[in-house]
Amino acid sequence: MTPIHWSWHPWNEWPRELLYASLRLRSEIFVVEQNCVFPDMDGRDPDCLHLCGVDDKGELKAYLRLVPPGVKSEYPALGRVVVKRSERGTGLGRELMRVGIQGCRQRFPGASILVSAQQHLEPFYGSLGFVRSGEPYDEDGIAHVDMLRTVKPPKEL
Repeated sequence: MTPIHWSWHPWNEWPRELLYASLRLRSEIFVVEQNCVFPDMDGRDPDCLHLCGVDDKGELKAYLRLVPPGVKSEYPALGRVVVKRSERGTGLGRELMRVGIQGCRQRFPGASILVSAQQHLEPFYGSLGFVRSGEPYDEDGIAHVDMLRTVKPPKEL
């Protein structure tokens, strides 16, 4: 795997080029690849922290957003988790989540972490200590399930 450089960005300090690359990657995967027309710009981005993973050339390879408690739910949430198609299967998704989980722990010590997982990815999130916390539901034509990672997960990363 190519070395990845991780950086967190609040909305008002997000470099324009990286903001554009992040929104483009989200659109490429969530709208085009998954053939899902949905309002990606849901109004929450300004309240979130954005984790970007870029390679040595400055190309965005992975992204997620950390939604603080009280914005979407009572828990901090990791969402819009995306890895560039060419990087899948390299372990980058697991590394992205590891860095995201650490960011949640630092900012919200003692809080459980929520993910709204596409149901087919439940085993992946389960391997990171997330446990299903409800029944599957449809979100924009794709089956999802809420999952929580408690402070002391059953299995450490």
